[in-house]
Amino acid sequence: MSEAIKLDIMSDPICPWCYIGKAHLDRALESEPDHPFAIEWHPFQLNPDMPATGMDRRAYLEGKFGGKAGAIKAYAPVVEHAEKAGLKINFEAMQRTPNTLNAHRLIHWAGIEGRQTAAVSALFKAYFVDARDIGDTEVLSDIADAIEMDASLVSRLLATDADVQDIRDRDAHSRKMGISSVPTFIVAGRHAVPGAQPPELWKKVLSDLRRTD
Repeated sequence: MSEAIKLDIMSDPICPWCYIGKAHLDRALESEPDHPFAIEWHPFQLNPDMPATGMDRRAYLEGKFGGKAGAIKAYAPVVEHAEKAGLKINFEAMQRTPNTLNAHRLIHWAGIEGRQTAAVSALFKAYFVDARDIGDTEVLSDIADAIEMDASLVSRLLATDADVQDIRDRDAHSRKMGISSVPTFIVAGRHAVPGAQPPELWKKVLSDLRRTD
């Protein structure tokens, strides 16, 4: 397949299903090194009304799921599917649930430099494995540095409102399109694939694309 096919991914770096969905997609694409996908990540905040500084994770979970028991029940399938995908999620170490607006700004700037997927991967690792606060501007600058972006420039940009409205507008646009949960994958601008689909589904999608190529 010679012609690139756009794969748009609506995602949030604190969404565990997005983390799992990316791992499944990665596994499928590793087995298809000549895959045609040109991947672009798009902002979708799970918690657009989260305070700018985030909030205590336990308070967030218990408020969202109606208490500790509800939170444990809600996250049981996440733990199960993460383990099946070979992923570690360090829930015990997580202290805060961040506002992800600035993380989405970093993903946007990384895209300009052709490092968008690297930024997404680094944010997932920072949050789910290292239990870092990815709403913190110093943490985001560190992540920028780790993926060979100009950390001092990122730090300066984060101190401004640069691209804030653009991120909010793109998030709102996805919701107007009818997207209500993430991850959502859109193939070739036409076919929506919701949820953390297994590698086998992506292999079938690629096989179908080859047949129509």
